[in-house]
Amino acid sequence: MTKLTLISSAIFSVLCSQSALAATVTGKVMDDKNQPIKNASIHVHGKNQSVKSNDLGEFAIEIDANSQLHISKDNYVDSRIAVSESSNNLSVSLKPTSVETVVVYASALHKNSLEMISPVSVLSGDELRNKSKPTLGETLKGLPGVNASYFGPVSSSPIIRGLDGPRVKITQNGLDASDASRIGPDHATSSDSLAAEQIEVLRGPSTLLYGSGAIGGVVNVVDNRIPTDNIDELTGAAEYSHDTVSNSNTVAAKLETGNEGFNFHFDGTKRSGDDYQTPTFTIADDDGDVETENSVENTFIDSETLNFGTSYVGDHLTIGFSYGSIDTDYGIPGHEHHHDHKGETEEEHAEHEDEAAEEPVYAHLEQNRWQGLVSYALHNNWIETINLRVGYTDYSHSEIEDGEIGTTFKNKTTEARLNVEHKFADWHGMMGYHYSDSDYDAIGEEAFTPASVTTTNALYLLEEREFGDVTIELGARVEDYKIESQITAHEHSHDEVEIDHSDEETIGYNESFTNLSASAGAIWQYKPGHSIATSISHSERAPLSAELLSNGLHIATGTYELGLGYNIEDNEAHFEPENIKQETSTNLDLSFRRFSGDFGYTVNFFYNDIKNFYFQENTGLVYDEEDGLESAIGAHDDAVAVYQFTSKDAELYGIEFDAHYQVTPSAMVKVFGDSTRAKLKDDEGNLPRIPANKLGSELQYDLGDLQLTLTGTHYFDQNDVTAFETKTDGYTLFDAQANYQLGLGSVDAQLYINVDNITDELGFVHSSFIKDKAPLPGRNFRFGVRGYF
Repeated sequence: MTKLTLISSAIFSVLCSQSALAATVTGKVMDDKNQPIKNASIHVHGKNQSVKSNDLGEFAIEIDANSQLHISKDNYVDSRIAVSESSNNLSVSLKPTSVETVVVYASALHKNSLEMISPVSVLSGDELRNKSKPTLGETLKGLPGVNASYFGPVSSSPIIRGLDGPRVKITQNGLDASDASRIGPDHATSSDSLAAEQIEVLRGPSTLLYGSGAIGGVVNVVDNRIPTDNIDELTGAAEYSHDTVSNSNTVAAKLETGNEGFNFHFDGTKRSGDDYQTPTFTIADDDGDVETENSVENTFIDSETLNFGTSYVGDHLTIGFSYGSIDTDYGIPGHEHHHDHKGETEEEHAEHEDEAAEEPVYAHLEQNRWQGLVSYALHNNWIETINLRVGYTDYSHSEIEDGEIGTTFKNKTTEARLNVEHKFADWHGMMGYHYSDSDYDAIGEEAFTPASVTTTNALYLLEEREFGDVTIELGARVEDYKIESQITAHEHSHDEVEIDHSDEETIGYNESFTNLSASAGAIWQYKPGHSIATSISHSERAPLSAELLSNGLHIATGTYELGLGYNIEDNEAHFEPENIKQETSTNLDLSFRRFSGDFGYTVNFFYNDIKNFYFQENTGLVYDEEDGLESAIGAHDDAVAVYQFTSKDAELYGIEFDAHYQVTPSAMVKVFGDSTRAKLKDDEGNLPRIPANKLGSELQYDLGDLQLTLTGTHYFDQNDVTAFETKTDGYTLFDAQANYQLGLGSVDAQLYINVDNITDELGFVHSSFIKDKAPLPGRNFRFGVRGYF
């Protein structure tokens, strides 16, 4: 017992002791012309402490022995310098770059955008505010490798390298957004880009920290709702804007203040708009008649968000929590109910059609979200920081029909992430535990996916080490994934006019999967501002409840959906969830980057080999309310196509790039683009709804207080389609922005005008389920004013 006590005391002393070799390091930060750089950030790598350089570029910072300083400043290439307790009077030279470098919070290891091994894009500051749209998909779709699902302007999710839904994790401050956007494309994401401080897009697999589903990438929305830095004075911001294409108005405000380590945050957004206008297009109705339209009906929005947060930030301890609410009504375009009109007269048929047109279906979205943070910095040589984030989300999406709730989708999620940042010898890394419990339910006639509870428990490890100019990164994750549900089993046959619910059988479904993921990567900074990065990763993913258990009519997409767990025999669907194999992805990335001087570029090549890729395939059958499943040949006009989730081997590969050139101190030119090829192996065809390739260019011009931007993006024809899928013609969009800085003393104010789709081009989004019914908006003028104090 005495021996055990001594061992425990020794371990505790090692973990909690401060370094005895702590010392103060001084230095000076200069540019390439030997001029001092003011307000450069000097940060001890792997630690919390950081300082700013003064007017003369001088700094002093406390370090532990054998530490590394990370020196950064906007418009300069970052520098890292190894130091010891005897280091002093350092001279740090930073080379200029025309690209802003920002810390990527989703990296977990304090890396900035130039140091990441995985390709990453970050929208922040004025660039984010100028490009911000009501949905994440529309905000991010101009980035290389990123597109949008586009179910109208109020429901549009990001697509990364041809992958979307469950394969793209959407997080807020590192925790899952926990909405129902992965259940169907008509369900809006609950993350608000208007209130974000920064939006990070990690391309390629990010499964180690964020879960086995993120084989496409991660979109992390960063806000300051739990302040992690002390706020010493009252600051705030306000914005108003008006969009002509939908007659919409948006008001947003933010306030922050603090005193003696206690900090407070508030932000809110109010947005309302009508149906959006489009260039003239034609659409065929259910009777085959062609109609001419200049708007997309039922695309209004009325939304409010409120968020409160507070924190205490001390020398070692940070603790805080936040609460946020979303209350939104929005129209669902193309949401048509398929009624049985057999035996009706023309007058009765027309009457039912008129009734349906009078009361369009709309969604009412409510979300309450609580988040908590506890972080403790030990400041010793082994365990550096212990960080715990917890969250609870109560999400509800109700579809209102004829003034009454038709179907309600609910999702209650509890999530916790515990990270321990450490340093062992020359390795710096993160070990952690991730817990998530999602309680999903659907009630109503469109509850095509049964209620389910999905629980995950995972352990992960991420380590990095520097070898001169080369940094290598290794990681692994093991995840226990469990899904539970009650399945109502019934078959649709030609002999059944109605389902006898008394004969339905309830089957208890309970299945567990063990998902293993691993990755290895390296980045070579072969000279300042120049690097080559490569990585290979292996990821396993179990199916979501919607992919596995769906069995019902999904009216928003106009299809009848069946999950992987069903087997169709003689036009009857039987629940036989046997031999469900995990989706396994092997991804290779290669990136070439230059961020030095006036010219810079990023070029990414990727190849993703996926075994047992889950996707929806047209079965050749249709569903009719009277006859159930039947052949599409000779079926009634009201019957809808039956799509079933299946799994086949697939491969996705492509290129994404952006380049910039600072022509003069006032003018910059950018070129960007991407191309993704996605197909099944063994010549079995293409994958469905893969976004078209794009190529664009942007000109930025600075005239003192006036900043001008002109962007042109061409979306190519998409001819690589599946059976039962139509081709999509290409189109070109031109957008312009003008910002004018107002001199209002202590208030930093801007007037701005954005003109989207200047030429009023008609464009259809190939990745949209309702592309023929909902083209992109026409010419739009957005006027606004924003101010900061």
